[in-house]
Amino acid sequence: MSYIPRLKQEYQDRIVKELFQEFGYKSVMQVPRLQKIVVSKGVGAATADKKLIEYAVEELTMITGQKSVVTISKKDVASFKLRKGVPIGTMVTLRGNKMYEFLDRFVTVSLPRVRDFDGISTTSFDGRGNYNMGVKEQIIFPEINIDKVNKINGMDVTFVTSATTDKEALSLLKSLGLPFKK
Repeated sequence: MSYIPRLKQEYQDRIVKELFQEFGYKSVMQVPRLQKIVVSKGVGAATADKKLIEYAVEELTMITGQKSVVTISKKDVASFKLRKGVPIGTMVTLRGNKMYEFLDRFVTVSLPRVRDFDGISTTSFDGRGNYNMGVKEQIIFPEINIDKVNKINGMDVTFVTSATTDKEALSLLKSLGLPFKK
């Protein structure tokens, strides 16, 4: 028997039934599901110091448990002193079991470590059932050793769902444990 993450098992056993009844779908296949989580980190200062990209890749890899990819600028922007083809950030796309494991750690361990935390905003949906949020400090993740951090910076976390409306996505993400403000 293979390993199934706790949140994935809970989704299959409890959440699908709850959402099916709440929205009155005709088929179980219509119930929204979490498709992927994208964690990205922009490193604007990397145009001057190339080592910053290596640190960002290393940190994101430790946080997510999956090798991160360097993102490259697509065009020249003179006001930012940016040239086409220069590394400016890093990102990871999580799917399957790694996605559920990251979400579980994010909700139960990392978010409670945020200073003055009173829940996440319900206004960051994009109209198509996807949710975006920013994290101001990477030190909320227990995988990061605060003594080895050379610069505190944030990252963006995007939850991509199969929901067609924001209401369905909100209900799904609440069921998965994301602590939204009341």
